[in-house]
Amino acid sequence: MPTRDTAWPAGTPCWVDYSATDLGAAQDFYGNLLSWSFAGGAPEFGGYLSCLRKDRAAAGMLPQLDPAQAAGWTTYFATEDADASVGQITKAGGTVVTAPMDVGPLGRMAIALDPEGNTFGLWQAGVHTGMNIYNEPGSLVWNDAAVDNPTAAKAFYGAVFGFHFDDVDGMGGYATFALHNRPVGGLGGLRPGSHNGWTVCFSIDSADDAVTAVQRSGGTVVMAATDTAFGRFAVFRDAWGATFSVMQELTD
Repeated sequence: MPTRDTAWPAGTPCWVDYSATDLGAAQDFYGNLLSWSFAGGAPEFGGYLSCLRKDRAAAGMLPQLDPAQAAGWTTYFATEDADASVGQITKAGGTVVTAPMDVGPLGRMAIALDPEGNTFGLWQAGVHTGMNIYNEPGSLVWNDAAVDNPTAAKAFYGAVFGFHFDDVDGMGGYATFALHNRPVGGLGGLRPGSHNGWTVCFSIDSADDAVTAVQRSGGTVVMAATDTAFGRFAVFRDAWGATFSVMQELTD
């Protein structure tokens, strides 16, 4: 079981959370799909919940603070210095939405937009280091972004995080980005059924069972379960319109 209890290297997608228009219903939807339990919810942290897989933090969930804003997932990138990172973001043409702020002893966070207006977060670890479980059914396995201008997006994220990009053969310009020669995420142009911005992919035991579960819970199948070189993959919109995907590791 891949686990981590120390801060993630700077630039790594280290955490995701979901802003829910109906927190209880979202817990049911994702909890049933990904076998999550939940902890937290204290008023002093705005009702923020930790989504646990095998008693380890896999993601976060919080009630939507702005009723006009759609439900959705946010990807956070690790940073050793949130203040310095927001300086890089503005220098590269991005916009800071939420200036760096301490979240008690847990860490320091910021929210920003890239030049196309796609949201992402920064996380400077304190007591909370980010995901404690990953690449395991019920936990995050990949983050990527669909963008209007991949060339400009590569320049922006490369300037902010120091990413090196490698095109993936046969995937229409999709590229992975790497830190220290290790792929940590992807970026490409818009695909049929995709939406602009960052999305999340969770590992799953069975992509076909996930299709059934999502449909039963009121979600929509954007792309049916399909075998790829990386695993059996499916894309969904949840019951509130937020996009996410799942990946089942292929076995010999």
